[in-house]
Amino acid sequence: MGSYLVQRFLLLIPTFVGVTLISFLIMRLAPGDPAELRAGGGLRGAGEGGLATEKRGVVDTAIAQWRAQYGLDKPLPVQYAVWMKNLFTLNFGESYKDNQPVVDKIRERLPVTIKLNLLSIFLVYLVAIPLGIYSATHSYSIGDQLTTLFAFVLFALPVVWLGTMAIVFLCGGDFWFIFPPGGLSSIDYSPDWPLWQRLKDQAWHLFLPVLMLSYAGFAGLSRYMRSGMLEQLRQDFVQTARSKGLPEGIVIYKHVLRNSLIPMVTILAGLLPGLIGGSVIVETIFSIPGLGQLGYEAVLARDFPVVMALFTVSALLTLLGILLSDLLLAMVDPRIAFGRRG
Repeated sequence: MGSYLVQRFLLLIPTFVGVTLISFLIMRLAPGDPAELRAGGGLRGAGEGGLATEKRGVVDTAIAQWRAQYGLDKPLPVQYAVWMKNLFTLNFGESYKDNQPVVDKIRERLPVTIKLNLLSIFLVYLVAIPLGIYSATHSYSIGDQLTTLFAFVLFALPVVWLGTMAIVFLCGGDFWFIFPPGGLSSIDYSPDWPLWQRLKDQAWHLFLPVLMLSYAGFAGLSRYMRSGMLEQLRQDFVQTARSKGLPEGIVIYKHVLRNSLIPMVTILAGLLPGLIGGSVIVETIFSIPGLGQLGYEAVLARDFPVVMALFTVSALLTLLGILLSDLLLAMVDPRIAFGRRG
């Protein structure tokens, strides 16, 4: 197992370099110059709106100095080499918007996004696995067809539309005021509140965002569970267990369920990258100050250091998720070996 881990870690290095290189080039070659955008709200905008010709030279000089300050005047290979060099010391640079260290911005918002997504993953598995078991053990029944239809209707609904409708109808618009329209805590929130009151306030604010993050996963995961269960139910060992007179519950939950959970374990590891990318829309709709909202604002502002830092964290989570998936697969399925046996 040790040599297998070493091989996998060595393979992560070129993969990581390739992912970051492609991401770096996409950001740098995309339309929109961060220096022009920065000046567009200030000096450049003033110049185009009637600033004297001789003062426009001052604006151009300021933009050139700003580009030199952040190394944007250097060739792309040099910029990438400098970025990689700083990455080894976990120096993601400073934000173009407010000159704050990118690490501090990520550290400030990371707990919010992790909490949101962990609750979402828990909810998806809590609903999808029983749904998949029911569909497999009652395959082609009316209940199976209704749950399948319901799950795929939810899957087809865009989160942007459903989130907006939830705010309009449930968050104090012209209809009911059941949930808050955004934020993570009430205006009068106080750390001195009793624990139950703080938990209640937090659950009240997180219910809709977590639900919006989760509902699309009910269909996919429940279908994986259903197909895995049906495949196992057709195996000979299941017929043998039934012929021995074992109760149906023991056959399903002791013999079939464990083997059917193997794809669920591998999918769980693959959900790690979603801790950042999957919450962009939800955090933006519900005004939640997490990494998704930070990334969305950074892309609009061409804030390259922030975007690249989020790309890097996402790439690392993806690669670690793949590695974790392989390790978990070998743990739950002893038939899979880490290497070639002699």
